[in-house]
Amino acid sequence: MIDEWTSLAGDSPASLATGAELIARWSEPHRRYHTLDHLAAVLDAISRLAGPPGHLAADRTSDLTSDPASGRASGHAAGLASDRTADLSADLVAVRLAAWFHDAVYDGLPGRDEERSAQLAQARLPRCGVPAARVAEVARLVRLTAAHDTLAGGDRNGAMLCDADLAVLGRPGYDEYAARIRQEYAHVPDDLFRAGRAEVLRRLLAVPSLYRTARVRELWERAARANMSGELAALTAAQARGDQP
Repeated sequence: MIDEWTSLAGDSPASLATGAELIARWSEPHRRYHTLDHLAAVLDAISRLAGPPGHLAADRTSDLTSDPASGRASGHAAGLASDRTADLSADLVAVRLAAWFHDAVYDGLPGRDEERSAQLAQARLPRCGVPAARVAEVARLVRLTAAHDTLAGGDRNGAMLCDADLAVLGRPGYDEYAARIRQEYAHVPDDLFRAGRAEVLRRLLAVPSLYRTARVRELWERAARANMSGELAALTAAQARGDQP
């Protein structure tokens, strides 16, 4: 993946060192979902969103990403203007850089992880020659992933990143995604995990549109809501019984 990184940040010694650091972070042994596979899937989804409509999906059964478990359990939502393709006025370099950093720090501490990831971007990207305005935008995008349901309408960069990150919610493999998320929160007792996860799902389901890119919304919104509603029902039932999740 280093070639993909250098295509964004160049091949200076500082850039190569930063790319190696990021790959090492995404490869940490405690990760079960937020791995290099997830990063690759998000980058691929961004490329698909940036392409022509037929590039996104030929039908409702084709995968938007190859990752069966994409996205932290919180509500990515965003808005692109076109009904048929991503708005190409989005800063794709900033979006892709944000994808590289959005879970670069991952200790299973929502909010704190995103803030530290944003701070990492702010510390490393200037050394790679990234302009200050773009560094600031990357950090802003990374912070958005801490509470994706707060994304404002018209945020084209945020729309692309968030829809790519949440693609898994509407795709086959949702159960595996949920299982991997639980593994990453193995340090959290069962009852607390069920309560916290259920609250996250309720917040997501309360958002009028999970996906703000029109084509993605058309393809995956209904399935994503069905998947999350099913998980929420199972968690609620387990809470009532006091079962293991």
